[in-house]
Amino acid sequence: MSGRVIMHVDQDAFFASVEQQHDPSLRGKPIAVIGSAARTVVTTASYEARAFGVRTGMTVWQARQKCPRIILVTGNNRRYTSISARIVEMMRQFTPQVEVFSIDEAFLDVTGSLTLYSGAERIASLLKAGIRHHLGLTCSIGIAPNKLLAKLASEMKKPDGLTVIGPEEVESVLEPLPIKALCGIGAKMERQLNLLGIRTCGELGRYPVERLKRKFGVVGEKLHLMGRGIDDSPVVPQEEAEEVKSVGHSTTLDHDIEDRQEILRWLLQLSEMVGRRARRYNVWGKTVTLSIRYADFDTWVGRQETLSSYINQSADIYRAAVAILDTIVLEQPVRLLGVRLSGLRYESNQLPLFEEERKRVLLAGAMDRVNDRFGDFTVTYGSLMDGEQRREKGAHVISPAWRPEGIRNVDVK
Repeated sequence: MSGRVIMHVDQDAFFASVEQQHDPSLRGKPIAVIGSAARTVVTTASYEARAFGVRTGMTVWQARQKCPRIILVTGNNRRYTSISARIVEMMRQFTPQVEVFSIDEAFLDVTGSLTLYSGAERIASLLKAGIRHHLGLTCSIGIAPNKLLAKLASEMKKPDGLTVIGPEEVESVLEPLPIKALCGIGAKMERQLNLLGIRTCGELGRYPVERLKRKFGVVGEKLHLMGRGIDDSPVVPQEEAEEVKSVGHSTTLDHDIEDRQEILRWLLQLSEMVGRRARRYNVWGKTVTLSIRYADFDTWVGRQETLSSYINQSADIYRAAVAILDTIVLEQPVRLLGVRLSGLRYESNQLPLFEEERKRVLLAGAMDRVNDRFGDFTVTYGSLMDGEQRREKGAHVISPAWRPEGIRNVDVK
């Protein structure tokens, strides 16, 4: 290959494969990894379960309908995040240009490493062998001139695949390929493109770009380039990544709630989780957003308030969230709550001038140090102590924004 050489590494059925490696009795059997909450869905199914039609996002009932003999395994998220971090370190042995895309995916720019390892396929083979030897897991790797095509290539020969799309092959690969195969084209976009008579990447690449721009705005030009396999986006390592725009937490409740005091307790916990992470990284924000999803699952309410000053104390975040709640007439019982702090700036931790404010900051710091050492919510607000189960909520789900280091590294249960 000439020009850039990008790899996309995708762990095969990651959560399920980790569980099968940890417990040999599960190997070769249909398993589904589920959450620990009362309301849970399949987070990952083993390939043995996928053969029966079990898919991510199915309810437990649906999974059992597809595969009556399926084995349900409650996920161990700390194990997954730990192994993901180890895999990232193995990737960095080949290139410092590693961009973590999710807990089980990453992009590598290996352009500068080709002569050291006799080519990209050699790097991929060594990485696959290392992950298998040290962790007992398999991954699928795509190699291509850019991130869009590398991700496409990694999906072509799963599991344990290695696929190369060279520059001279791009047109022939894309011509018959359904547009939904491209990362970034979801079901809604696919339907809109289908209405224009566009069903394959080849058709998308040939469609007049001006018509796409009239229909989709600035996204239209990007779609045109995607159809031609063009993607100039760089691989951005964590340490070079743009500063995060927000810090947030959300949780799906075990049961729908209507009682205001119950809602307030959840908002206090979420505010503490947001504030603690903001304080850990010396981040202050000016805008607080409250998100609510109702019991019908489809209806969202999202409102925000921009404050006159920057905050990162949990009590201040909570007060802003409650003020937003007071502007909302709840139409149904609440299924999900989320709190987010945005409009961020980074600054050093200076003690406030006034004594009362200084006491609040010192108290929050003391609580943070105890909880860092002994576990989340070891020291907490009295109003949260009546719900032991609540102490665990919000930390059992791995956010799509999770990263192995930095402000996106949330300590999961």
